[in-house]
Amino acid sequence: MKSKKLLPGKLPIRFLEKLLKRYTSKGYGVVVGPGIGIDAAVIKFGGKYLIAKTDPVTFVAGDIGIYAININANDIAAMGGRPKWFLSNILLPEKKTSPEMVEDLFSQIYNACKELGISFCGGHTEITFGIDRHIVIGQMLGEVKKGELVTAGGAKAGDDIILTKGIAIEATSILGREKGRELRKRFSARFIKRCKETIKSPGLSVLKDAHVALKYGRVHAMHDPTEGGVATGLHELAIASKAGVLIDRDAIPVLPECKRLCDYFGIDPLGAIASGALLICLAPRDTAKVIKGLGKERINAYMIGKVTHRAQGVKIREKGRIKRLPLFERDEITKVLK
Repeated sequence: MKSKKLLPGKLPIRFLEKLLKRYTSKGYGVVVGPGIGIDAAVIKFGGKYLIAKTDPVTFVAGDIGIYAININANDIAAMGGRPKWFLSNILLPEKKTSPEMVEDLFSQIYNACKELGISFCGGHTEITFGIDRHIVIGQMLGEVKKGELVTAGGAKAGDDIILTKGIAIEATSILGREKGRELRKRFSARFIKRCKETIKSPGLSVLKDAHVALKYGRVHAMHDPTEGGVATGLHELAIASKAGVLIDRDAIPVLPECKRLCDYFGIDPLGAIASGALLICLAPRDTAKVIKGLGKERINAYMIGKVTHRAQGVKIREKGRIKRLPLFERDEITKVLK
């Protein structure tokens, strides 16, 4: 009997977990190795830790440099670190690549790096067979002091969970760009432009979100939800921390643009790619201080739930009922971007 084919998007969590346990290792100097919800490796590097991250951009072609820098930098920031060095593997489609397009891509990466104080210092570029759009695979390196490292595995039962900005920010921008022709039949040009520009406002970067949270509170864990949305991000955080989660659906902020697009396409914003938001688990006595501190930096933040004991599972309270929080192993926007 033939095995079932895997769908586009992340590998199923339990299958990936099995692969990581079987085929990866923590060699010399590795402080934090691979795991579900652990999105970067941490390596001893002199008096500090080096944080190493790699992530591709595959859902979108427009402004791909902005996406590539921010999604890689976010995982450094979520570990309490500062992103410093970026290398890229750029794959370009045959018969569709012009010198002007390549220079524009390099310019995007350079400017996005400059905005965050990152050095664009190396990589590889080629025109290759078998792809229909350009793909950027990023490699971000950063550093953090040994006593300031945070991982997604540090959440404790009783912690509050804060979410910054809102959910499905990246999904909103991608749908605005990739489905623009269809959307023009239903929505105004002004609305579509707002959707596209969610990568700038409220923005994809969580670098400031993370550093402000660490300044004002005792942060035990952070995680930036990406593919599979905030729901899958919460599952990953719970797995990494060996904990449970109880979320209040009414407390989760959804941008108006996001809600309208998700309603139109019939997808659940809880499961749509969510770069731009940061999940923060912290001592309840610091929740108000962190939310206020983020507000001073014009970053909206919301207490959306609690960390619970592992046996209680990953749950959501919706319309007065508590039920299992869905796990979206296939991102909701893949239903639209076929």
